[in-house]
Amino acid sequence: MQRTKAPFRADEVGSLLRPQSIKEARARLEKGEISAADLKKIEDMEIEKIVHKQSAIGLKLATDGEFRRSWWHFDFLAKLTGCELYHPDTGIQFAGVQTRNDSIRVIGKLDFPDDHPMLEHFRFLKKHADVAHVTAKMTIPSPAVLHFRGGRKAISKEVYPDLDGFFEDLAKTYRKAVKAFYDAGCRYLQFDDTVWAYLCSPDELEKARARGDDPDNLQQIYARVINYAIAERPADMVITTHVCRGNFRSTWISSGGYEPVAETLLAGINYDGYFLEYDSERAGGFEPLRFLPKGNKVVVVGVITSKFGELENKDDIKRRLEEAAKFAPLEQLALSPQCGFASTEEGNILSEQEQWDKLQLAVEVSREVWGK
Repeated sequence: MQRTKAPFRADEVGSLLRPQSIKEARARLEKGEISAADLKKIEDMEIEKIVHKQSAIGLKLATDGEFRRSWWHFDFLAKLTGCELYHPDTGIQFAGVQTRNDSIRVIGKLDFPDDHPMLEHFRFLKKHADVAHVTAKMTIPSPAVLHFRGGRKAISKEVYPDLDGFFEDLAKTYRKAVKAFYDAGCRYLQFDDTVWAYLCSPDELEKARARGDDPDNLQQIYARVINYAIAERPADMVITTHVCRGNFRSTWISSGGYEPVAETLLAGINYDGYFLEYDSERAGGFEPLRFLPKGNKVVVVGVITSKFGELENKDDIKRRLEEAAKFAPLEQLALSPQCGFASTEEGNILSEQEQWDKLQLAVEVSREVWGK
């Protein structure tokens, strides 16, 4: 059967390719040719259009495409009390390409401010999602992301001489964020997270050690932080996560199946759903899904890639779902692209039409597998 609550049988991770009008407006803003208010008007118009587009192709949810963001994570984290955006010497290294040299560091006591700009971003999304009769989905980076990328070096030792205090404040900050989004009307919230994939990657674990961090106990620490953050969510609020292996202009960072983290992630963290990437051999097999507890949790299987435009074959997708169903019940599975289409404003290397075709494909296959 189709699902009437999130995550839906046909779902999406979050980000969408930025329309040319937004890219041009951003460039003009940087040159001082238009104001921030002018840019916001263009963003508002484009977000309203894509909300209705998502509804029109049959999705039961809509995101704002992350159209107001430059990065999937830094825009949110930089507006937390105690954090700032800064520019290190190098960007993040992906396979064959490097990002802009932006990053986040912790310079003060962490907190979630009442005027965090993404609360207003969500309210705008919800207003138009309600008109389109779809559920408004909000995406924010997981708390684990704030720690893992920079590690101890990116957290002030004057403010947090030991990391126990940092993790305690991080958990409280995110609990406050969950409540704030709920109060703003959010009933579908997602924690986007690269860290669990990195914990499956020998290369990324070695990089963590090179930064002076010990990754061996991080699974348990992150699980405690996340569980604390979401523990008081009301019964009518769904919180999912997306585990990403890196997504920048169709490239990637980490490789490795989910086996090293599956038991903690699927059984030890109290998420309602998991968007897992299964679009390449780098993801490994479906065997780790055996750790999904029987019950209400849902794994959204990402076997449609957002990294290139060629459309997948329906029969191939159905076969992959059948393979996954050997390890987790079909009624606890759903379907989506493996990642967003534009985790940064640059976007992946495919056209907007190819993007919509992929989302439409997810809707059509979901109806054929789970019924209308």
